[in-house]
Amino acid sequence: MAGSGKRADQKKSLVIKLYGNEYFGKQGITSRKTERDKRKRINLLNIELNLDSYIKSGIAKKSKDGIEINLGGYKILGEGELKNKLIIKAQEASKSATEKVKKLGGEIITSKKGESIEEKNVE
Repeated sequence: MAGSGKRADQKKSLVIKLYGNEYFGKQGITSRKTERDKRKRINLLNIELNLDSYIKSGIAKKSKDGIEINLGGYKILGEGELKNKLIIKAQEASKSATEKVKKLGGEIITSKKGESIEEKNVE
């Protein structure tokens, strides 16, 4: 397509049909070795909203200390407010998430390097 000028304009509809709209235009510049950060993240707000479905699916269970949730491969982020006392097992957690959970008497148990917590699918 490059260098063909106005003559190739009639091919544009065929190219869009074959390759989609992403064929034309800029997509950004990244080096081939650059990888996206593919860690899974979840906010405290989402945990609080989906608590019932987590209990039904077996990701969470109620105990005398509070509600225990196993989010093995996730990083816990601190957006949102909590109403329940939670004990969360996760790969990592932000400072704000840890503070909010501790304020209600719960805790976030994170895995150390080299260790892994058994992961369950949240979606």
